Amino acid sequence: MRVLIVEDEPYLAEAVRDGLRLEAIAADIAGDGDTALELLSVHSYDLAVLDRDIPGPSGDEVARRIVASGSGIPILMLTAADRIDDKASGFELGADDYLTKPFELRELVLRLRALDRRRAYARPPVREIAGLRVDPFRREVFRDGRYVALTRKQFAVLEVLVAAEGGVVSAEELLERAWDENTDPLTNAVRITVSALRKRLGEPWVIATVPGVGYRIDTGSGSGPGPGTSKTAAATPATDAGSPHA
Repeated sequence: MRVLIVEDEPYLAEAVRDGLRLEAIAADIAGDGDTALELLSVHSYDLAVLDRDIPGPSGDEVARRIVASGSGIPILMLTAADRIDDKASGFELGADDYLTKPFELRELVLRLRALDRRRAYARPPVREIAGLRVDPFRREVFRDGRYVALTRKQFAVLEVLVAAEGGVVSAEELLERAWDENTDPLTNAVRITVSALRKRLGEPWVIATVPGVGYRIDTGSGSGPGPGTSKTAAATPATDAGSPHA
């Protein structure tokens, strides 16, 4: 999951960003409305957390632009204004949820995950595919009933792959969805993380490499590399054209 935090208090914004990263949620920060609109035009976000009182175009205007764009990005208003009238006006603008300051980071995380689950299409809270069972709320992964311990970044990558339901996800898209804007686009982090994730999930490999394209969950047999991809090739994606270097 990738979130845009629009907040002009730098310490609060950085604390939220760092806290979300610990929950395997990538987050970018915009300190004003102009930066927020620029980032929204460049990156694909799953959710937006908006402070209403920010420099430049207000949080309300940013919300209007998001709604008008038709992107369907859920909006969580984050503000000190706690009157019912303030909340009502926020919801009228298109906000999907409202959280007043001060707040507990855990509550923000729970609200973000709930909003993400209710996005444009219905998604079950626990996803199962090819013998994998992924619970985003508990951040637990099981393969064929066996618990698999993953790092935060490995879990974030797996979430994106599982959400594709067997479809191919490019390395660029993984970089976009599981990392943040400060990541070097030429990094080999995707290749390294996918390789480590594949090993954590164990043999037969359930993450298949599609040469020149990217990665996918193999739904054909429930395990192992996809058709035309050998186990060796799947285990060593260093030469994939789907890596960020390609």
